Amino acid sequence: MNSRLEILVGDITQSDSDAIVNAANPTLLGGSGVDGAIHRAAGPELLEECRKLHGCERGQAKLTRGYHLKARYVLHTPGPIWRGGDKGEAETLASCYRSCLELAAEHGLETVDFPSISTGVYGYPLAQAATVALRTIMAFLDTHSLPRRVRMVCHSEEAAQVYRQTYNMWFAGEKPDRL
Repeated sequence: MNSRLEILVGDITQSDSDAIVNAANPTLLGGSGVDGAIHRAAGPELLEECRKLHGCERGQAKLTRGYHLKARYVLHTPGPIWRGGDKGEAETLASCYRSCLELAAEHGLETVDFPSISTGVYGYPLAQAATVALRTIMAFLDTHSLPRRVRMVCHSEEAAQVYRQTYNMWFAGEKPDRL
């Protein structure tokens, strides 16, 4: 059983984890959905720092300070746009989660909160995205000591249910009670 993963409903901009993940666009200059909410909550300093990063490739991640957020850092990762599932979307999405976790581990971050990357305006089907996310996170946690806790912070109870059901499908024998 891997008790380092939690699935919950909440507002990721209110997270007190060491880092939150921003489902960014490749410019890193803000956008809609989670991206826009994180930029608004962090304040204009986040945009200033992001300008200096000169964007980020899809599937990769970059780290900034959290500024006015409770989280000390933001891990920015541009996810794939859903184009039917046969254009490498799953590999790119898995790379988003893995890149964020690798960067968190490199910086000694103990706690990381993820949104459901690419399932908003990028149109990735939630159930498929949950499978990619959870399998990637669990594989990483099985082989790394940091981060010590990862949370999937879903925007609705319906989304959290999809993540819980997906977790049960793939990891039923290892299921912690608090999911």
